Amino acid sequence: MLLPRKNNLTIEALAMVTAVVTLTSCARQGQASTQASTQASTQGSAQGSAQGSARTSSVDELQIVPVARATRSNLSTSIALTGEFLPYQEVDVMAKVAGYIRTISVDIGDRVHTGQLLATLEIPEMENDLAKAQAAIEQSEAEFSVTRDELRRATSAHDIAHLSFVRIEDVAKREPGLVPRQEVDEAQSKDLMTEAQVSAAESNLAVAGLRTKVARADETRIKTMNAYARITAPFDGVVTKRYASVGSMIQAGTASQSQAMPVLRVSQNNLLRLILPVPESVVARIHDGETVDVRVPALAQTFPGRVVRFAEKLQQDTRTMDTEVDISNPALKLVPGMYAEVKLQLAERDQVVSVPLDAVDSSTGTPQIFRVDADNVIRRSSVDTGLETAQRIEVRSGLTAGDTVVVGRHAGLRDGQHVQTKLSEVIAEAGSAPEKK
Repeated sequence: MLLPRKNNLTIEALAMVTAVVTLTSCARQGQASTQASTQASTQGSAQGSAQGSARTSSVDELQIVPVARATRSNLSTSIALTGEFLPYQEVDVMAKVAGYIRTISVDIGDRVHTGQLLATLEIPEMENDLAKAQAAIEQSEAEFSVTRDELRRATSAHDIAHLSFVRIEDVAKREPGLVPRQEVDEAQSKDLMTEAQVSAAESNLAVAGLRTKVARADETRIKTMNAYARITAPFDGVVTKRYASVGSMIQAGTASQSQAMPVLRVSQNNLLRLILPVPESVVARIHDGETVDVRVPALAQTFPGRVVRFAEKLQQDTRTMDTEVDISNPALKLVPGMYAEVKLQLAERDQVVSVPLDAVDSSTGTPQIFRVDADNVIRRSSVDTGLETAQRIEVRSGLTAGDTVVVGRHAGLRDGQHVQTKLSEVIAEAGSAPEKK
């Protein structure tokens, strides 16, 4: 009975060993299959990466450069200057003669016209001087009348004396010895004496006439000085300051060194001056009659102006030349003292071929550009440049409108190099459209 039991155990153990061996073999086959799949997958990924890297490296060999197109533009250069408005004319109105102010008919801000009465002076002593001059005229005229009568009397006496002398002399010649010689000599002497009296009377009459003229001239002078008691406007303008009031004593402003007080200040503001300091570098480009735009920041408006004159001399301390611009101001909207900005046009070119400023390489001394042809190949060539602005430069020769040029840095670029281009947005001048990407 024991033998069959042992046989059963041996058979069960052999079955279990067989099962374990079978499971182990299956596991090893699965691992081998998994490793083969992993290796195949890894090899495929490696091959794909290698192919992708090869393609990427072939693309990365082409350098990307920013480019822009040459266009036809209206180019201009200008210089911005600032200045202060000044009246076209301004003067302190002073009195020619001393006196007290009787009336003032204007005040600050009033518009006046040439010859308009501004103030009158009271000068009592001048009226006395005028009366004295008139009396002197009457006296000289009376003396003139007296000397004129004396001339007539002397002329009559001379005529009688001369007639008597002629008669006696005639008788003495016709009948010698009839008339004593002494009587003839006396008649001749009387004739000569009366002739001298006529000459003296004529001289006295001339002197009396000159005295009359002197008296009349003195009267005219006093009247002229008396006319200065009326203070009038020297030109059309605006009263900008008032120095005196009614009753103020005004000294005669007859010398520039005097401390005489003015009466009023008048400014011509319907036309203003703008004095601009033009730098030495652009002096040669300033021309008379050139029109400019005058911008007034305080009013946020722009007014037309015109260059009318310049100093023709540089100031030694600033190396600038004063240039005057006239601005019409009929409505008196502009006020002297305001600041203004002016752009002086220096040069202008219409519809010329131009490129961005950084498209031209001047490092070698000769201006050159790097043009990109239709095959994206760089062609380096020399150009002749012209007018240069803050953003663009004129190309006179060596380039045509529509050509593509490299902008920015040119280091490392060479003639014949294949590149990739990227259209760069540039700021165009007036008259040309901006480039687009």
